[in-house]
Amino acid sequence: MEFQEKLRMLRKERGETQAQVATAIGIGERHYQKFESGNNLPSFHNLCALADHFGVSMDYLAGRTDRRDVWK
Repeated sequence: MEFQEKLRMLRKERGETQAQVATAIGIGERHYQKFESGNNLPSFHNLCALADHFGVSMDYLAGRTDRRDVWK
């Protein structure tokens, strides 16, 4: 699954709009829309914020693992 597909799936699972996710991680809605459309990739800072917001690991978002959980 591609990065943008994971974002869309995670957002829909939580019942959130793109605007809600964007606000939660401190970026504009248009900026977030570009992540979901695959036109832009997030910076390291935004990737961290997205992982924290959705409660998944950065490795999961980056496609390095299929495990969603954050290792502790």
